Amino acid sequence: MGRYFRYRLHPLSIGEILRSSLPLQEISAPSPVSDTAFENIWKFGGYPDPYLKANTRFANRWKQLRLQQLFQEDVRGLTRIQELAKIELLAQLLKNQASKQTNYESLAKSIRVCGSTVRHWIEALHNLYYCFAVRPWSRNISRSLLKEPKYYLWDWSELEDPGAKAENFVASHLLKAVHFWTDFGWGDYGLYYLRDKDQREVDFLVTKNEVPWFLVEVKLSRQSLSPSLTYFQGVTGAQHAFQVTIDLPYVEKNCFTIKQPVIVPARTLLSQLI
Repeated sequence: MGRYFRYRLHPLSIGEILRSSLPLQEISAPSPVSDTAFENIWKFGGYPDPYLKANTRFANRWKQLRLQQLFQEDVRGLTRIQELAKIELLAQLLKNQASKQTNYESLAKSIRVCGSTVRHWIEALHNLYYCFAVRPWSRNISRSLLKEPKYYLWDWSELEDPGAKAENFVASHLLKAVHFWTDFGWGDYGLYYLRDKDQREVDFLVTKNEVPWFLVEVKLSRQSLSPSLTYFQGVTGAQHAFQVTIDLPYVEKNCFTIKQPVIVPARTLLSQLI
């Protein structure tokens, strides 16, 4: 014990592009990211080779090779799953419904297997870093829906729907942050989503030591402030509530000094994370 400590490895992020040194605290001061760097990580994803080369033809070939190795080598060699064509179809269905609540029975019906098999196969894809789960937070939320998790891809560049891609892009940055903050010893952090029976929903809740810290609602373009942010900030007692917008220009302001719900450029918020 204590001879080594675990760090979970993630794709590149806005914060890592901007800074090569480890942060001294959870939240860094905001820093401007160049338009080229932001557009490249949005388009090509956070895996180093596609991002650094920033070449569409190379990125397409790289993705094809990654999926080929995943399904023909990793799944075959590291699991007992034999129905490779069906698990590949499952991966495609998960990609198409990224950012949506998971309906295991619907997935099972689509690929003609039982629900328990779908759960087992998704767990295998999770363990092989194809996707990750964000689960619902229900503590102290009246009329909350104890629903199934949402799944997102590790490589957000695979998504074609801009709205789903925006949510996945931010989810990946938040997951990287909560993993690093936990692994670095600053506390026990978690990433969740919120939804209740009245159809109020917020995309993400970040917790620290099981206490709500900040809320994040993701929008592709500027819209009026979501009333769900105000509602769930009041219910959870979260210190901050951000409506993160992808296409807004960078603003030189520490958004973590603002307590009330606020619209924040993605370039600003994500520059403050790891």
